[in-house]
Amino acid sequence: TKNANPDLDFNFPCFTTHPRSKNTYYDLTDSQISEYVNKFIEITKEVAADFKPDIIHAQHLWITPFAASKTGIPYVITVHGTDLMGYKKDERYHKFAREAAANAKKIITISRQVHREATEIFAEFKKKFVLNSNGFDDKIFRTKTVDKKELLQSFGIEKIPQKIVSFVGKFAHFKGVDILIKAARIVSDKIPDVAFLLAGDGELRSELEKMKKDLELNNLYFLGHQNQETVASIYNIADISVVPSRVEPFGLVAIEALACGTPVVATNAGGLPDFINEKVGNLVEMDNPQALANAIIFELENNTKKTKGKFAAEYAKKNYSWNKTLEKVIEIYKS
Repeated sequence: TKNANPDLDFNFPCFTTHPRSKNTYYDLTDSQISEYVNKFIEITKEVAADFKPDIIHAQHLWITPFAASKTGIPYVITVHGTDLMGYKKDERYHKFAREAAANAKKIITISRQVHREATEIFAEFKKKFVLNSNGFDDKIFRTKTVDKKELLQSFGIEKIPQKIVSFVGKFAHFKGVDILIKAARIVSDKIPDVAFLLAGDGELRSELEKMKKDLELNNLYFLGHQNQETVASIYNIADISVVPSRVEPFGLVAIEALACGTPVVATNAGGLPDFINEKVGNLVEMDNPQALANAIIFELENNTKKTKGKFAAEYAKKNYSWNKTLEKVIEIYKS
C-alpha cells in the first residue's frame, strides 16, 4: 500500500527496479541523495537508540552501513554484489561506501566472485573481508507433494504439459531472460510438450512479452511476482529451473530450486559456478541461446529430475541452509 505520509517526496531507490519502485539510485539528483542519506541516518539512529543492539548487521556496502557508522555501535556488512555494480556505475556513492568499509568490524561476501571483486575495489580493507555463502530457508524450500494440475490452473493454464521449465527472478537485462526466451523457441521445436513458467516482474516485461509473441511461444507463461511458498511449489512441479544470468553475484534462486529437488541449468556467471555442477544440473556460457537450449533439452530428455533431484535437495540443505550460514555469522559476531 502507498505511504500516505512519506518522509521523502520520491519513491525508494534500488540498484535495479523493484516490484514497488522503478526508481534507482542512479536516477536520484544530488539533492535527493543528500535527503535520502540524512533521513537514513536519522531513522537508523532512532531505531538503534530504541533497540540498543550490541552489533548492527548492515546489508549492502552502500548507505545502510554508512548510516550505521553514525550510531557508534559496532557493525558488520554483507556485500551482495549489486552494491558493487552500483559502485562502478555511480561514483557519487563512493564516499559513503568507502567510509562504511573503513569503520566496519568485518565485511562478509556471499560468493567467491563477489569476494574477488570486493577485495579488488576495497583493497586497503582486504583483511576485514570473510567469505560466507548465502543461505536459504529450508522450511519453505524443500521437496513436497504439489498438485501440478491445480497449481497450473491457479495461473490460468489449462493444458497440462509433460515437461516444465521454470525461471524465477527480476525481468532485468542482467538476468538474461531474453536469452531464455530465445532458447525456449529452440527447445519447443525439439520437445513440443513443454511449458516455460516465468515468475517475476520488472522493467523489461513488455519487451519480453513482445519477444514471446514474435517467437509464437504459446507455451511460455508470465506468472508475475509470486510469494516464496508459491515459488517453492513452482520449483517442485518443474523438471528443471533455469538461471540464464549475465551477472549473478550468488544465485540464491538456484539454491532454492535445488532444495526443492529440481536440477538447475545456469550460466557460468558470478557465484553460480560455486555450486552448480553436473551432479545437480548444468553450466553453460552466457549470452548463448543455443547452448542454453541444448542443456535444457539434455536435462529434460534424460529425466534428470529423477536421477539428480534427490542429491540436489540433500546437497543444498547440507551446504547452504540458513542454519549453516548462521553458524559462521555468529562466529563473525563473536570475533
